[in-house]
Amino acid sequence: MIAEIISTGDEVLSGAVVDSNAAWIARRLYETGIAVGRHVCVGDDFEHLADVLCKAGRRTDIAVVTGGLGPTVDDITARAAALAAGVDLKANPAAMAYIEEFFRRFDRPLSDSDARQAVLPETAEPILNSVGTAPGFTLTIGKCRFFFLPGVPFEMRKMMKDHVIPFLENEAWQGGTRGFYREKRISLFGLPEAHVNERLADLTDMIGGVKLGMLAEFPVIHVKVSAFGQDLQEIDAMLEQAADLIRKRVKKFVFSESGQSMEEVVGQLLKQRSATLALAESCTGGLIASRITNVAGSSDYFLCSAVTYSNEAKIRMIGVLPHTLETHGAVSKQTAMEMARGARRMADADYALAVSGIAGPGGGTDEKPVGTVCIGFAGPDESFAEQHCFPFDNRLANKKIFAEAALNRLRKTLKSEP
Repeated sequence: MIAEIISTGDEVLSGAVVDSNAAWIARRLYETGIAVGRHVCVGDDFEHLADVLCKAGRRTDIAVVTGGLGPTVDDITARAAALAAGVDLKANPAAMAYIEEFFRRFDRPLSDSDARQAVLPETAEPILNSVGTAPGFTLTIGKCRFFFLPGVPFEMRKMMKDHVIPFLENEAWQGGTRGFYREKRISLFGLPEAHVNERLADLTDMIGGVKLGMLAEFPVIHVKVSAFGQDLQEIDAMLEQAADLIRKRVKKFVFSESGQSMEEVVGQLLKQRSATLALAESCTGGLIASRITNVAGSSDYFLCSAVTYSNEAKIRMIGVLPHTLETHGAVSKQTAMEMARGARRMADADYALAVSGIAGPGGGTDEKPVGTVCIGFAGPDESFAEQHCFPFDNRLANKKIFAEAALNRLRKTLKSEP
């Protein structure tokens, strides 16, 4: 069973509004076991929209259409759907009753424009909108079952969850052949996308029935394996076999197989140890602390962060020795380690992490070019520091990868990985 998603509206077609609806709908359809074969976007052109609906009716099984159901002149979807289905428009009693009740409930007058929202193709069944005035509707055009929903995201999502998804999950409607979709995401850090592709390129022929894909969310690469089928146990076994092949190629770079971010993984490890963490940040300017505190429950393990940007702050706030700064410089393993020790001492934390680097675009030297970062760690049993150099001239990119590298260093240390 194949689905199509059709987004309408000049504002979506022109890029003035980002089409987040299509992505959300596609995700829900896949989770329901329905593959999406096509995304289409069409402007507020009546004849063009009717033509798109006619073509979708011939080539696909299910279509979800968003937008164009309101009271304004550019809301043409119901009229285009009637033309494509070859039927007349007619006031729908159930839709009209709902709209009238909505306006009574809010003590607002019902205008002629508002009432026109209840005029639907005569073969349509209304999909009532519990959080807005514009009803949706469903009808068949050609061989395809269409679901027409408002373009307002929270209205569309509510109607999808309450009406469309339950209908699609009905096995009787699907003739008892409902499919299932499963996916597994393996998240990597420390290996460029091109290198990940080189390591995994030949797996496609080895994992028949499973799709392999990659998603780059700098500086993290997500490798996704997914499959459709009628037997859940068989699907899960196929995905695990594919994941095992991937692990063998990129194991040392994997930090999550559950969809967790790096900061969530680190937080989980700290919780397991009933341990606390303090930070000393220079080049990242509080980014690591921000990411850690984005995780619900981080107050269980995160104590504080000192953003010691200047040398004077490093000396006064966390006790870096002036001699260390004079001899080795702010961006050095020696300074990073003293920053970590100072943060741990200041906060009375179990562990501390520190970063000092050159985010750019200026400030680099031949010895320490832009992209250089030193990461310091201090714990109850050991303290150490390491230096990395990343090949980016972009300041924000460097801050992101510095933060990710520091969190990954902490993760590996907490797991006692080399």
